[in-house]
Amino acid sequence: MGGYGSGRTSYHQKAEDCRSLEVNRFHREGILTEDRSGAWVWSCEGEEVARIGYHMTSGGLVLDYRIRLYGDDWEPIKETVPITYVPCNYGGTRPYFQCPGYVDGRRCGRRVGKLFGGGRYFLCRHCYSVAYGSQSEGRYERALRRANKTRMALGGEPGTAKWIAPRPKGMWHRTYERHCEQIARDEGQADFMFLRKYARLLSPEDREMFFGE
Repeated sequence: MGGYGSGRTSYHQKAEDCRSLEVNRFHREGILTEDRSGAWVWSCEGEEVARIGYHMTSGGLVLDYRIRLYGDDWEPIKETVPITYVPCNYGGTRPYFQCPGYVDGRRCGRRVGKLFGGGRYFLCRHCYSVAYGSQSEGRYERALRRANKTRMALGGEPGTAKWIAPRPKGMWHRTYERHCEQIARDEGQADFMFLRKYARLLSPEDREMFFGE
């Protein structure tokens, strides 16, 4: 199988920069059925960028791929990821990966929904110290992201310069009004924090107007 990636790994990796495997997607597509085999493909704008082989056995999901780190030769890898099922509150079960990584000589074994290709193997984000980009956002960025998420949930576009989309068909008026109020609160909070962050650049008159200082 072709290699899924190459390059130097970083201690402070971002989840958005790593290729990942999601157990729920594998489950929906029937990959977690014993003796199922095939290739998992990553693509960008409709073009294949990488793939790995997989084979489901009684011992777990076997991944078969090649990787090149630090400019070395391609290295073949076979990794077995155990699958565990946890009962749901309302019946049925939910699958999880059990991280096959080792930390300080001890097996990780965390139940996780996603594994990241942050190095030689696919492991959980704790083993690779992978963080999501939103975790490093400031309060201003988080408030603005919440507002944009609500805007797009209503069928509109992100950005304070855009109109809020009309009420979607079938949505209660009070629900729509609550969403609009939430957008106004989040964007108002973002504006205030942005001005507070750069208050030193404002004139005394502007600081008095915005902050009462």
